[in-house]
Amino acid sequence: MPATDPAAAPDDAALLEEAALAAGEIARRHFGTGPECWDKGDGQGPVTEADLEIDAMLRDMLTAARPDYGWLSEESPDGPERLERRRVFVVDPIDGTRAFIAGETSFSHALAVVEDGVPKAAAIHLPMKDRMYVAARGHGATRDGRTIAPSGRDGWDGARVLGAKANFHPDRWRGGRPPVKAGFVPSLAYRLALVAEGQFDAMLTLRPSWEWDIASGALIVAEAGGAVHDRRGAALRFNNAHPQVDGVVAGTPSVQAAMIAGLA
Repeated sequence: MPATDPAAAPDDAALLEEAALAAGEIARRHFGTGPECWDKGDGQGPVTEADLEIDAMLRDMLTAARPDYGWLSEESPDGPERLERRRVFVVDPIDGTRAFIAGETSFSHALAVVEDGVPKAAAIHLPMKDRMYVAARGHGATRDGRTIAPSGRDGWDGARVLGAKANFHPDRWRGGRPPVKAGFVPSLAYRLALVAEGQFDAMLTLRPSWEWDIASGALIVAEAGGAVHDRRGAALRFNNAHPQVDGVVAGTPSVQAAMIAGLA
């Protein structure tokens, strides 16, 4: 198997950025208009006509540009074909659909290219906040074209950590509730981006997490200089037959290590 071509990563990142901007145009058109929505059942949550329109556009645009890449998206039927591809698009057309429906601006478009199980290019776009996060493996991470880095916080006492309330329940930790300041935003991709740019010191989700929610942000955190693993401290791998990872803990290396060590 040939080695990764590092020069290709920026080209894929530029493609993802262009596609994310196009997704944002569709989202803006539907935002606040009461788009038609359905419940997907089986606890999967809602989907709207905007999700589906964006999904179709992204699949057409991205696979036309890279016809040898596989495809994994929250809103597309999955199949085994992607498992035979070395490179795969991993896409969430709207991460934070409930927020989108509610008229909140913290939803995002999360796009990644995964190569041999590892993200190599990523874009996260928040159209209503006019923010774009981009990363390419070996080339760093940016927000709106400016290089970003984690906060640099050392130790978890007083650290600002993004996560759902249930993640901080004392029973989940060896010594009771951790000494952190908890916050929340609905989009997992946006949580990871906020950690990558140092607005928060860490994030976590302890539930099994869909790859399309995580792949883009995982690369952006890593390229910014942060640490990101599953809840047990293992490296994240993508394009799995069942496309989930065992939770995510990301942050400054010091805070992230303390959190993984503190989990029960």
